[in-house]
Amino acid sequence: MYGLLTDGYAPYLMRRDQRTGDHRHGSSVQPPRPGNLPLELNAFVGRTDELAALAAALEAGRLVTVTGVGGVGKSRLALRAASVAEPRDGAWLVDLTAVRDPDLVEHAVADALRLTDHTRRTPRQVLLDHLAEREVLLVIDGFEHLVEACASLVGDLLHRSPGLRVLAVGRRPLDTGCERILPLAPLPPPDATALFADRAAAGLPGFAVDEGNATDVAELCRRLDGIPLAVELAAGRLRALSPAQLLSRLDDRFALLTGVRRDAPPRHQTLRTAIGWSHELCTTGERLLWSRLSVFCGPFDLEAAEYICSGEGLHADDVLDVLGELLAQSVVTREEGPTGVRYRMLDTVRAYGADWLEATGDAARMRRRHRDWYMGLATWCELDWFSPRQARVAELVDCELPNLRGALEYCLTEPDETRLGQYLAGSLWFYWVGCGRLAEGRHWLDRALELDGGHDESRLKALWVLGYVAVLQGDTVAALAALQECKDEAERTGSAIATAYAVHRIGCLALLADDMERAETLLRSALEQYREIGELNSNVLMGQVELAMALAFRGKLADAVELCEDVRQVCEDHGERWTLAYALYVLGFAAWTRGEAATARDLVMRSLALDHAFNDLLGTVLAIELLALFTAMEGDPDEAAVLQGAASRIWPSVGLPLFGSGNFGGPHALCESQAREQLGDARYEECVAVGARLAPDAAVSRALRTEPGSNAKTRRLPHHEGRAGDGLKQGELRPGQRA
Repeated sequence: MYGLLTDGYAPYLMRRDQRTGDHRHGSSVQPPRPGNLPLELNAFVGRTDELAALAAALEAGRLVTVTGVGGVGKSRLALRAASVAEPRDGAWLVDLTAVRDPDLVEHAVADALRLTDHTRRTPRQVLLDHLAEREVLLVIDGFEHLVEACASLVGDLLHRSPGLRVLAVGRRPLDTGCERILPLAPLPPPDATALFADRAAAGLPGFAVDEGNATDVAELCRRLDGIPLAVELAAGRLRALSPAQLLSRLDDRFALLTGVRRDAPPRHQTLRTAIGWSHELCTTGERLLWSRLSVFCGPFDLEAAEYICSGEGLHADDVLDVLGELLAQSVVTREEGPTGVRYRMLDTVRAYGADWLEATGDAARMRRRHRDWYMGLATWCELDWFSPRQARVAELVDCELPNLRGALEYCLTEPDETRLGQYLAGSLWFYWVGCGRLAEGRHWLDRALELDGGHDESRLKALWVLGYVAVLQGDTVAALAALQECKDEAERTGSAIATAYAVHRIGCLALLADDMERAETLLRSALEQYREIGELNSNVLMGQVELAMALAFRGKLADAVELCEDVRQVCEDHGERWTLAYALYVLGFAAWTRGEAATARDLVMRSLALDHAFNDLLGTVLAIELLALFTAMEGDPDEAAVLQGAASRIWPSVGLPLFGSGNFGGPHALCESQAREQLGDARYEECVAVGARLAPDAAVSRALRTEPGSNAKTRRLPHHEGRAGDGLKQGELRPGQRA
């Protein structure tokens, strides 16, 4: 019905010095600095004075906003300035163009900084804690539709993070008291001509501004007011038209579009002229696809465009050819990442297409088709999570998150769509729970369940997923309320599947509360219900692992091992890796209890590598705690204390350390007792402090006894702070180094 998505995209966010080094005589390549600024793909033309002014403003103030008309080059200037800045903890780009909900601004900033947090702390508090002692430059781009939320967040961060500087980029200021504003004017004639020549030569090899076309090119750039976007669009048309032909076509198109909105300021009319002129040069099919592509909230792939944008006036088989023409005209850009080729529209170009879509009266139908496609994507990904493609599913949802957010927003704001919104938020449970997105999952689930969508299967699913998320966040009150409501309504309506999931997650609450007898009873009941209805997926396997944990804590090691070996076999048969990590953890715990030290270490290290690959901080920190104990038992109390310190840094991003559980906390307590006895309190605390300065990537690498970034088995390493983020100084402890 929906088709299968085979292409995906994950943007390459790399600093220039990650690809290039200083090769001058006598110098060596420097290690990459932390940050996520994109690599420049073409020449940066002009703006020498503006760059100097921006650098001076950043030296003088902690908040600088570059303002100006859309398409004038604000983002490019800001990124160039940020790329030459050298804050100790990196320059980070926060792109808000695809964010529509003000409540998600803080999530977007946390995402850009690659922060993961499973606790009940607000994203703002997570950001404040992270930035408190760091020297960071944040480049916040595309905030104009979220001014109030951004101004509030930026003001708070600047007041409480002395090492933070913010470079904002938008069509208007943030209007905060400490803001320095740098208005950006269009390019002067010489630079506009140089830009035109560079972009034209890239698309039409051999083109050059010469005596035969210099006058036409200069007049063309003048008529386009030196706006870089307009100049680049014009240069892209040289495949079909000469500079003289381009110039001759501007007269009528400018006259036609200048008065489209007579109440708009001149700068908006000028931009609309530039984009509208490119629009007028398109064929009917190209204009139609342009308008329909505006429904996407972020990058998209070909299959999505073919499904959503086809229909009256445009057959699905023709979408690829028409899309190719839009690519040639720079209306759409092509990007390639680890999961394949994807396409993107500049925000101003997309907005122009959206106006035309509204004018055609087809916007509502396009938004429904967009919703349908991403509902299908979520459904397919949920099913495919239990398969050998689990890691690819995680990457695909990462790439499609802006569009999934758009579909969720549509469902939760349109009449009669609530039920589908609840279904969509619930179907993404594997992403919220398995890929470090608990806080955002909680946001959407809370919103969906605040609305009255009835008590059908969609709402019941959202309830048990909310309960699951809240359990992992340590919010036992919210978890129990959601799960009890789900159980009561499921029993009333005869929903066997919702009843099983509710009982399962209530059993998890008992497990974390150290009520092992009740946990065993509830988990066995849930597993029996799963068998009766024929349910088999990652949730069911996780229920077996959780039952095994309860049995192991009660001393029933043989039964626990039998359950986890069964889980391991099913995971191997189906290619499932996320649940396998937890099964390996329990098997490692059992092996240690039996005195099989080498086997225990091997199992838990494999568990840690898998957890880290999925960015599952809960599994990661549990494994590090157990490896710390093994290290102490092996006679290395210094390193054991360092690993405990590393775990102490991760726990606040997960929830209550060790869930406040005596059973889960047992290995930690034993490790600490032995390490303190051998080291003394002062030395123990010194080693713990060293570990507490390790960033998560560095902590995992240390626990695995590898160099940072060397774990080739991971889906992706979340470089939260880069190598500089490990917080270690010369002379401090390193993996394998005794204190």
